Amino acid sequence: MDFSADIEAAPGVFIRPADLAESFIRASGPGGQNVNKVATAVQLRFDVAGANGIPDHIKPRLLRLAGQRATKDDVIVIEASRFRLQERNREDARERLAALVAKAAEPPPPPRRKTKPTKGSIERRLKAKTGRSTVKKLRGRVERD
Repeated sequence: MDFSADIEAAPGVFIRPADLAESFIRASGPGGQNVNKVATAVQLRFDVAGANGIPDHIKPRLLRLAGQRATKDDVIVIEASRFRLQERNREDARERLAALVAKAAEPPPPPRRKTKPTKGSIERRLKAKTGRSTVKKLRGRVERD
């Protein structure tokens, strides 16, 4: 993967390498003794407010989708430590960021319109309730005449 090229997350939406900041930290998990010596985990920071490749109407939706990964300064922080190799973790972090931006670029679904139940469905529901009620009444004690 070329880390100096723009990443096209969606048509017309780009993540520029200048907007990304990477820092490498020690990862927990598999790796044996190597895990204590080599910083293989990647912490990717993406400044949403200063990003030129993302249209302004997408930015609020992106921050909302990021959830707890977004800071108060409108910076999205993604940590990747799934793999043992630093380069593979860098790819993973960038792929996850691109997927998040692509999801934010999708148009939101239309709002749900409330509907009223039809007259027939109301009648069927009430008839079923009456039937269940009758069944339950018949389960009671049998009275002797």
